[in-house]
Amino acid sequence: MILKSRYILVGALLVLSFIIFVMGKAYKKSSINKEQIEKGYDLPVDALLRKEAEEDLQEMMELIGEIYVKADKGNASNVVLSKETVSKMQEKLKRTGKPVIMSGIYANMENFEKADNFLKKCAEGISGQTVIYEIHSGGGISRMKFFFDGTDMYVLNVAATWDDENEPEIIHASYTRIKKWRYTEKGWFCYELCVPEPPEVTEIVDGSGMLRIKPMTDENREMSKKCVLGLAYQGNNLLCSNWDTDNMKELDYNGLYEYLYVMKYGEKFDFANAPDGIQKEEFESLIMEYLPITEENIQKYAVFNKKNQTYDWEPLGCFNYAPTYFGTSFPEVTNIKKNEDGTVTLTVDAVCQMILCDEAVITHELTVRFFEDGSFQYEGNKILNDGIKDIPEYQYRISRK
Repeated sequence: MILKSRYILVGALLVLSFIIFVMGKAYKKSSINKEQIEKGYDLPVDALLRKEAEEDLQEMMELIGEIYVKADKGNASNVVLSKETVSKMQEKLKRTGKPVIMSGIYANMENFEKADNFLKKCAEGISGQTVIYEIHSGGGISRMKFFFDGTDMYVLNVAATWDDENEPEIIHASYTRIKKWRYTEKGWFCYELCVPEPPEVTEIVDGSGMLRIKPMTDENREMSKKCVLGLAYQGNNLLCSNWDTDNMKELDYNGLYEYLYVMKYGEKFDFANAPDGIQKEEFESLIMEYLPITEENIQKYAVFNKKNQTYDWEPLGCFNYAPTYFGTSFPEVTNIKKNEDGTVTLTVDAVCQMILCDEAVITHELTVRFFEDGSFQYEGNKILNDGIKDIPEYQYRISRK
């Protein structure tokens, strides 16, 4: 009888120990989950939501499968499809009625109305959800499902690509809280994801994201490509300084040359062809094609070697350029105004998708004169709202002593 009681007691203790062990693990897991939820990233993904996302994404990939198989993929290990091919994919997915956009600058979202309506309601505090698909240059697709509960916004991001057998495969799935977001009047959805922060990590993790919801006009897009995209805000200061035809001294002509070269010839300037500088005639001819300035003033304002009759030039590098987030911005024309003197004023926003996550770091007005043969010249730039105070001081390519 005593022996039996001992067995019962031992058994009870074992059961109790097991219960305490399980409860301890559950508590620990609960604490970890609570901590992770507070951090907002790497959140646990609901199994049903993930399955729904993967099946939906699989269907979307299959819709563009034939286009991908027939596309020219080149010989590189990382496939980069032509814009025409990706555009065909977008047109195909457009028929589903779902919001879909191509990755890249100046891309328009098809079926944007659903996303637009969702974000407008979120701004009013109304809960809801929407799905946006983004087609990447390699032919893969990201499916972003945004949830808003009336207070916080979350995104379930599932991505798929193509394997070596041209079959779709899921490569990524994450569920993240959005730390802050805004939907601009111009139609940019700007958001910042929760990401690891110091001291958990030693380097900045960029959680910023931007999606253009409302489409650009065709005219604004074409003008952006023609007049400002080739210049942008890195390596030259034509778009990020104040100047006009009476005040052209501060332009960085030595830095500007290579960008105008690409605009004219459609290929990068090869420094190997000018190890001792750029010949006077070549340099001045190109500058004068795009700017109303004389040879005399170019020699006065640029770094010019009178003895060799060449203009100094150096490639952009760590010794003459300190990288800035602003420098990664791209220019976007938002308005076109024809003036009585025959010039055109382009209102341009500097859109920065990295860290700053700003659809208009600066807004400036660029004056351009177009000619009958299709050529044009820049005649001035004005940064509005004293925005020049909000951007890094320009660093000239070559020291102007």
